[in-house]
This record gives sequence, C-alpha cells and structure tokens, in this order.
Amino acid sequence: MNQIFDKPLLKTKITSANVKPKEMLIGYFIGPFCAFISNAIFGAYLNRYYSDILGWTDTKRFGAFSALLPIISVIFVIIGNLLVGRLIDNTRTSQGKARPYMLLSAPLVMISILLLFMTPQNTSPFTQVIWIALSYNLYYAVAYPFFYTAHSSMVGLSTRNSNHRGMLATFSNASGVAAVGIGASILIPVLLQSFLFVEKEGVIDKAASYNHWRIIMGVLSIITFFAILLEYFFTRERITEENIKLDIKEEKLPMKKQIKACISNKYWWFIILYFLLFQLGGLIKNGSMSYYCRWMFEGINSEASAGTAMGILGLIGGIPTAVGMVLAWPIANKIGKQRAVTFGLAISVVGGLVSFTNIHSFVIVCIGVILKGIGSIPAMYVTLALLSDVLDHLEAKNGFRSDGFTMSVYGAIMVGMTGLGNGIINALLTASGYDATMTVQTENVKWVLALCFLGIELICYAVLVVITSFLKVERHVKEDQATILKVQKEAVLESGGTWIEPEERLRMEQEEAENNNML
Repeated sequence: MNQIFDKPLLKTKITSANVKPKEMLIGYFIGPFCAFISNAIFGAYLNRYYSDILGWTDTKRFGAFSALLPIISVIFVIIGNLLVGRLIDNTRTSQGKARPYMLLSAPLVMISILLLFMTPQNTSPFTQVIWIALSYNLYYAVAYPFFYTAHSSMVGLSTRNSNHRGMLATFSNASGVAAVGIGASILIPVLLQSFLFVEKEGVIDKAASYNHWRIIMGVLSIITFFAILLEYFFTRERITEENIKLDIKEEKLPMKKQIKACISNKYWWFIILYFLLFQLGGLIKNGSMSYYCRWMFEGINSEASAGTAMGILGLIGGIPTAVGMVLAWPIANKIGKQRAVTFGLAISVVGGLVSFTNIHSFVIVCIGVILKGIGSIPAMYVTLALLSDVLDHLEAKNGFRSDGFTMSVYGAIMVGMTGLGNGIINALLTASGYDATMTVQTENVKWVLALCFLGIELICYAVLVVITSFLKVERHVKEDQATILKVQKEAVLESGGTWIEPEERLRMEQEEAENNNML
C-alpha cells in the first residue's frame, strides 16, 4: 500500500504546514457536503421509499421485516466500522492512515447507492426481501463505513493546533448540517417530491415513482463519487505524518489494548454516549419528517404541498444552524466548549416544547423547531473538537492514540443509528396501522408521528444535558499537549535523532512548501 500511495497521482494537493482556507473550504466543506447529500436524503426518504413505493410496511407482504432488518443490520454496521477502524490503525502511508480508505470508498459507495434503488419491483416478496437486505447492508455496513470512518478521523488527525482544529470541526460539521438542511429538507421536498412520489388520482403511482427514483439516485451516485475524491485530495493528516517525519516507530496495538484504554476513561464514555443519543434523536426526527409533513399539518393533502411544507420547515429550521457556523466558536471560546453544549441543549429542550402546544399548526411547529435549533448550535459545531480533545487526553494518559477504535465506534453510531431509527419508526408505524393509500391517517398514527418528529429528540436532549455537564476534558488540554510533546522528544532522542521544537518544525515546513509552490 505504501508504494501505491507514494505515487504523485495520489498525493494530497494540500502542502502547507498550517491549515489554510483552501483546505477548510474544499476538503472540509464542499467535498463532504456533496458526499453527504445522498446519505442525508436516505436518512429522510429511504424509509419512505421502502414503505410507500415498495410497500414494506404491508404486513401481508413483509411482516416484521421492515422493523427487524434495520435493527438487525446495526450489528453488521458495528462490525463493519470496527473492521475499518482496525485497518486504519494498522495502516501507515505517506498519505496518512485514514485517507487511503476514503479513496477506496469512492467506487464502493457509488455502486452500493445504485444497488439500493434497483430492487426488482415486479417479483416475489421473498426476492425483494433478499435484495433489500443485501443492498442495504452493502451500503450501510461496508461501503459507507469505509468513507465515514475515514472522514470522521480527519479533524483529529489534521493538526494539534486547537484553533485550527476548531475551525476544521466547524466546517466539517457544517457540511453535514448543510447536506441535511439543503439536500434532504429543501432540494428534494421543494423540487423533486412530486417527481419522486408521483400521484395518480390521489394515490402514489408506484411504477412511475420507482423509475424516477432510479434516475435521481444514478445522478447522486456520480456526484458522491467525485465529492469523495475531492475530500481525499484536499485534506492532509499532519498528526500521522509527525511520527513518520520524526522517525518514531509505532507498535501495532492489539485491539484489546485500545478497547481497555478507551472504556476505562470516563470522558470517552461521555462523548460516545453524547453522539449516540444526539444521532438517534436526530435521525428519528429526520426519518419521520416527510411522513409528518404529509399527514400532520392542517391543509396539507398532496405530495406537492407536503414537499413545499417540508422545504419551508427545513429552510426555517436551517437558519439557526447556518448562523451558528459563525457564532458557535465565539460562544465556545467565551464560556468553554462543554458549557456551551450543555447550556445550548437545555435551551433546545425548553424551546422544542413549544411545538407541542399545537402539533397540527405549521406556524407553531416552525417556532418550536427554530427555538430548538438555536439551542443546538454548539452541539452541532463544537463536539467534534471535544472528541479530538478526548483523543489527545487518551494519548497523553496511555502513550498511544486510539483514533482507529474510537472513530470506528463513532462511525458505527453515526451510521448504525440510521438503521435503529428507521426500525423504531417502522415498528411504530406498523403497530399503529399506517397505510400510505389512505387519505387521512388514524389518531394512533398521528400520535406516533408527533412522538417521532417532535418528542424523541427532546427526550434525548434532556438526557444529554445531564451527560455533557460531566464532560470536562478541556481542563486537561494544556497538560495533555505538554505530555505528548515530552514523549515525542524522548522517543526522537532515544533513537539518536535531532529534536526540533514544533513551532520551528512548522516554520521550516511552511517555508519549504511556499518555496515548492513558487517553482
């Protein structure tokens, strides 16, 4: 693998020693944003594609399959992410240890997207079940973990500079937020909802809708392929390069040793529980949003009007998060990352309760969504930097980094919660009697949709207020950085090398990069 990634064709386009605007904008926002759009759309619409186009909430055809498949698949998603994390741990190339797997993921993700939407329509339910199960797991348990685990590792591996790391975390999180807000909540609902869910005499035309989905997903698969390449070429793993340049030999750590180091640290548990609950609540909300807009608001009686409502709701809900990209770090720098997240989530819980004053009023629900979005600003943009602080703390305490195992767990959560969330939605819809062919849903279905879209996320946020109040890893940052530097210096001197202080090393590297760019 080393020889492959030493080739000039595969080398990063980022040569600067310090993080520059080009890297932040292209590598951490534009590339990931375009790569995330397809997955964001799946989070909002894949379940509805399965239920309303393929009919998998029909108990006569699929039974409990719609609820069990996503939940059981979480096991394979976890295994897939752990294997990718292990591969990352055992890989060292001139282009890093995570980025090579990002490059490998590009064709895998493209192919798996296409297979997701090629389920044979006019065939037996058994054949459809097998196809759905295989294509679903190929995407969520194999292809996407290769991309997402590598992508998620980049902030922590990019630099040790706390300010630069914070900016990269902001851009990286913003790319995911924008993909959900623009792609899944605005682009599809406003421009393509009636195209993807074709109505004929008030009922969805499944054959026409099925063909339209294949066209749109074909286009998205190509966009995703080139977007992943863009992120690969405009990112850089400076921390991985440190040991290579300092000629420090890293031992290949047994997974058992990494696991023990992580699970014995309270901060690791707090940050992992944070991502698990935050992601689960958000995915259940996003996965039920299309259903909610179609069946819950007064005056909405068609796919076109439901798409418009969803687009407006997405746009209004996205305004706080867009503004938050500018405000998140000034707030975090003023009061601290942990306190900003905790106080913000408390505000979200109070603000989100406004929606329950009238769950059928579009205006009232929008007000509640806006208030909840304002409070969640720090949680959306700051927590990846907190995770990087936890990884540095583990490195200082244990003498080795735990990126591979931690980011595989993180990736399993971020990807696996999609299946768990959809499984919960499907189980509740099936139990309450959801029927896509009806003109009006029953009261049981309506309460289930209110719980999924408005309630579960608030419950998760309330629990997270308590959890994050104990996530005080920032108090160790200076001490941890000093310990890591001391260990590096001792390793270089013991091997007979010459130690150069990091500031001087960065200055020399930046000078070399600027000279090379002038040639």
